[in-house]
Amino acid sequence: MAADTDLGRQAQVLLDFLATSERLKLELRHSWLSNGRQESVAEHCWQMALMAMLLHPHLTLPVDLGHALKLVLVHDLVEAEAGDVPFFEQSERKATKHQRELQAARNMRAALGAPTGDEIFTLWQEFEARTTPAAKFAAALDHLEVQVQHNLAPFESWTEHELALVYTKMDLPCSFDPFLAAFCAAVKAQAEVKMQAAGVDLAALQDRLRQPTGSCSGI
Repeated sequence: MAADTDLGRQAQVLLDFLATSERLKLELRHSWLSNGRQESVAEHCWQMALMAMLLHPHLTLPVDLGHALKLVLVHDLVEAEAGDVPFFEQSERKATKHQRELQAARNMRAALGAPTGDEIFTLWQEFEARTTPAAKFAAALDHLEVQVQHNLAPFESWTEHELALVYTKMDLPCSFDPFLAAFCAAVKAQAEVKMQAAGVDLAALQDRLRQPTGSCSGI
């Protein structure tokens, strides 16, 4: 009877946590889908997971796909409590983002208990540190998915900041692997086609990015 009670308690803990994680389906990002609807954090994570499966066989450097998928699933879990903050936002909540997310990760670890809570907390920390091969891969996917989605979205949903991010956000996270760098170049080329079709002067945009005090610097 005691064993049955323990199993029931563990099941309830996981069920409660699923209610928490469901908030990621409700939390909206500063990205739009091809039909003009705003993207949720959960949709972002799903697309990252699919990209991990598709890109993994082509990587030059070996990465544990199973571990990378765990990192993808966990990396934004904290936003169920802390909320999503756009990359380019300048605000108090942006300044306290890491602190609030760390507390959310600790809260989730406590709610789940050992060993599951410890595993999720450790995975989240690994993603944030971005030093292991799997974490570098997951971080690259995090940046790439954003631009892939922007490329699919109506151009009217793009901001001035997002024009510049085509050239400033993806390259470094993808630079550790030749295939990721090539994929990044393809995503960037797709973005340039979209921008040119909308009348964006790419040469002028790139020139502004080269200016240390230009309107797009510091992004």
